[in-house]
This record gives sequence, structure tokens and C-alpha cells, in this order.
Amino acid sequence: MFGFVLGILVIVLGLTVGAALRKDRKVTGAAVMVLLPLLGAVLILSSCVTSVPAGHTGVVTTFGRVENFTLDSGMHLVMPWQKVVKMDNRIQKQTTMLPCFSSDIQEVEMLYTVNYQIRKSDAMTIYRTIGVDYYNTVITPSVAEAVKVATARYTAEELVSQRSELAEAIEAVLSEKLLPYNIELVATSIENMDFTDAFTDAVEAKQVAQQNKLRAETEAEQKVVEAEAAAQVKKVQAEAEAEAQKIAADAQAYEIGVRADAEAEANRKIAESLTRELIDYTYASAWDGELPTVVTGSDSAAILDVSKMVE
Repeated sequence: MFGFVLGILVIVLGLTVGAALRKDRKVTGAAVMVLLPLLGAVLILSSCVTSVPAGHTGVVTTFGRVENFTLDSGMHLVMPWQKVVKMDNRIQKQTTMLPCFSSDIQEVEMLYTVNYQIRKSDAMTIYRTIGVDYYNTVITPSVAEAVKVATARYTAEELVSQRSELAEAIEAVLSEKLLPYNIELVATSIENMDFTDAFTDAVEAKQVAQQNKLRAETEAEQKVVEAEAAAQVKKVQAEAEAEAQKIAADAQAYEIGVRADAEAEANRKIAESLTRELIDYTYASAWDGELPTVVTGSDSAAILDVSKMVE
């Protein structure tokens, strides 16, 4: 607008000065009447040309009123009384340190990063309703509230152990808050969480106690396993020894049975081979030539002394 007004003034000044000089019949009057209006025209033309850089959207306003169209990146012609506000529609990143409290009233400072952007179609709406400084106007308080609301749902220990769930909860709350303002949440992350020294010491002490308890339980379980293994070994050894003794007894019984069968078979064969003549011969071979001194009959009460009969 300034260039347009300045161009008009230069043209008027050139025509006025040129006309005055021409009355005095000076040669410079004609030159002034040509050069100054030409300069004014250049100033007016330059005020009608605007450039929108890459990654931005041009929002056009006419005397403060936002038009219902936007300009893409590049060179554009506009009316001299129109203003072009360049809105950044690239993905932008902001990191904030926020103090908050857990559900068990433990203070924690969270370093939180937000990646966000605005769509081209929403640029004029954001400018009309919020303005250019929409980060400080809308995003900053929304981030602070979302972080505090989500953090208050967890205890301090849960903030450490369930960090990924906390990040998802914060992002869900923040997305819901930014949706009415046409601001798209691209990504978020919890960069760091800093607790008080007292809480940190308590957590470290608890971790040490848990590690000691786990070590003791592991050692106890190991002893139980070793005892069970030793008992199992003894049981297996006892079963093996009993089985060996059973096998030995069975083998011995089998050997005795075989030997008895062999002896019986031998006796049977011997008995079958005996004849009356062989028996008599055996008796005769074994007789020493002396007669028995006492002979008994079928009645054991009748005893005959043969020696006295011979005398």
C-alpha cells in the first residue's frame, strides 16, 4: 500500500514539476514529466506484485478483511490495497520443558517435543480466528494442559515403567484439543523426565532391593532344583540297583533251574542205563568177601546173629 501511495505522489509530483518547468520553456521540464511518472508507475506496479515462498500459503486481506482464497508459493498479482500474510504450512518442531505432578503427588519436569503443521486449506481460517502466532496462542497452552492431565493419571513409578503408554495418552489428549483449531499433530515425543532427588534415590533403593530379592529367590530355586535333581539321581540309582539285583536273581534262578534239569536228565539217563546184571556186578565188585554179622527179616523184631551160627 505504501508503494502504491508513493507511486501516485511521484506521478503527481512529476506532472506538476514538469508542467511548471515547461512554462519556463526549459528542456528539463519534459524529462521530469516523463521520468517521474515512469518511476511512479514502477512503484505502483511493484506494490501489486507479491511473492509467496515455498512451504508457505498466502492469506490475502483487503483493508483487514480476510478473503476466501489463498495463494500458493510463487509470484502473484494483487491489488495495491491488499495485504498478503505468509503462513508457514511446513512441519514445525517445538520443544518445551513442563512441570507436572503424578497421581501420587510426585513432582516431575518433562521435556516434551511437538511436531505440527497447518493445511493450506485451513491457513485463512487459522489466520482469521487465531492469527500468525498460533503456536503461543493455542499450541503452548494445549500442550501444557495435555501433559498435566495425562501425567496425573499415573503414579511416579508408572511414569517410568509405562513411558510409551504415557506418550500415547498425552498425544491423544493433545490431538483432541488441537482439532477445533485446524492444527494437525504430526508426532510427539517425551524427550526426558526429571524427578526429584528424593524420589530418584527411593527408586534406586527399591530396584536394589528387588534385585537382591530376585537373586535370593533365584538361588533358592536353584537349590530346590539341585536337591530335586540329586533325589532323582538317587531314585534312578536305587531303581537301577534293584533292577540289577532282580536280573542277577533271575539269572541265578535260571542257572539253578538249568543245572537241576541237567542233573535230572543225567540221573534219568543213568537210571535208564542200569540193568539187573549191572547192579549185581556192582554189588559184587564192591563186596569185601565178608558176610554180614546180623541179618534181619521183614519183621524187625527177629534178629539173627550169623557169627554165632558159624562158630
